[in-house]
Amino acid sequence: MVSAAKIKSVDFFRKTPRDLTEASLSGAGISILAAISMIFLFGMELHSYLTISTTTAIIIDKSSIEDTVRVDFNISFPFLSCEFASVDVSDVLGTNRLNITKTIRKYSINRHFQTNGHEFRTGPVTYIIKHDEKVDETYGEGSVTLTSRNFDKITHEHPIVVVNFFAPWCHWSNRLSPAWEKTAKVMRQRYSPEHDGRIIVGSVDCTKETDLCKKHHIQGYPSIRIYRKGTDVHDNHGIHIHETYYGDRDTDTLVMKLDSLVSSIGVDSVKHSTSRSEDYIIIRPAPPQEGCRIEGFVWVKKVPGNLIISAASGSHSFDASQMNMSHVVSSLSFGSTITPMMMSDMKRLGPYLGAGHNRLNGQAYMTNPEDRANVTIEHYLQVVKTEVLGLSHKLIENYEYTAHTSLIHAHSIPAAKFHLEFSPMQVLITKNSKLFSHFITNLCAIIGGVFTVAGILDSILYNTYKLTRKVELGKNY
Repeated sequence: MVSAAKIKSVDFFRKTPRDLTEASLSGAGISILAAISMIFLFGMELHSYLTISTTTAIIIDKSSIEDTVRVDFNISFPFLSCEFASVDVSDVLGTNRLNITKTIRKYSINRHFQTNGHEFRTGPVTYIIKHDEKVDETYGEGSVTLTSRNFDKITHEHPIVVVNFFAPWCHWSNRLSPAWEKTAKVMRQRYSPEHDGRIIVGSVDCTKETDLCKKHHIQGYPSIRIYRKGTDVHDNHGIHIHETYYGDRDTDTLVMKLDSLVSSIGVDSVKHSTSRSEDYIIIRPAPPQEGCRIEGFVWVKKVPGNLIISAASGSHSFDASQMNMSHVVSSLSFGSTITPMMMSDMKRLGPYLGAGHNRLNGQAYMTNPEDRANVTIEHYLQVVKTEVLGLSHKLIENYEYTAHTSLIHAHSIPAAKFHLEFSPMQVLITKNSKLFSHFITNLCAIIGGVFTVAGILDSILYNTYKLTRKVELGKNY
């Protein structure tokens, strides 16, 4: 067997007997400084090991031509009615989707961006509205002319008041006018205002009664509204809660519908809408407030395109000089929804990553038609794809964008336009790996290096002190 003495001979760390060592004040000071330095450097090395480091590269976007990007948005228009608000998408490849509704929700809001909390689910019908084919020039005027002076009085006195809000310059109003006046004369003969009075057919010229039409949120012409006594409740702003008629506008259909309204008086359950397959008539709740909050998402191709929000209808006209497309962007983002946890990870990966994810959020773009009419608000967005790769898989796919806004004169109906330009390049961020063995190696280097440097300093101070003492003793003797 190997003796203990032979084993001890390979000891690299031979001990000096304590009686042969000498403690010094300088050595104690250097030892304390060395210990503090070791702790500080250990903390720095641990922080460096735990901190995520990344490498950034610019590469060609390898997305397929069939790939699409989801655009999420929440935008409030205080002066655009949900009744006519339309979300459209187009691009340079010929895509042209109009009035997207499947993934869009609308909420009526007032000019202070307050909502009643109920989703506005209706809007103008998409089929072609039928009008009288032959115009009888001898129909005369049969409807009651309503103004701001007699409107409230008449709507309170009669069970049903049907009102045509029109504009003389409007093509659709002029096409409706003959059938409307003939229908009014028929209703007057069947339900005399003096003897019966169950229904009144009226008209409001919005070029003369501007304030009255604004009060009732009229933005498209003609707008046919139905006011029912008993359900004629006012909202907080004194506006009648009423319904809008979107059906065909020929005489026969109008007479038939108004007859059904009269027959429904006193009936507890009244159907306010019927399917088009039965009689092409649709009656829907009118928007309770003048503005609209539009939220949801659309899918777009990764080519130059447009997201457009405007007033649109195939059977109404709009006064472009009175349209106000002021809006507030609550949120606008591209790609998958970024959760708070994902955003936290993004900020952890890099101080600038995620800074352009929501550049338009909370921005307000307000105009006043009285100061500058026919204004379209255009946003130009440059969108760049960013991918973050982990050690084994893709962590995050994010889209960041820059935005520039301008106000231009609209040649037709003003709109809010978002021009989308997708970059052919993408940013690739790769997470760098850090080996635990490197951490241990650096830690040993810190301990050994500090210990060695401290030993050298202690030796220099000690020997300098001894030399100084010898010089002083030599002078004394």
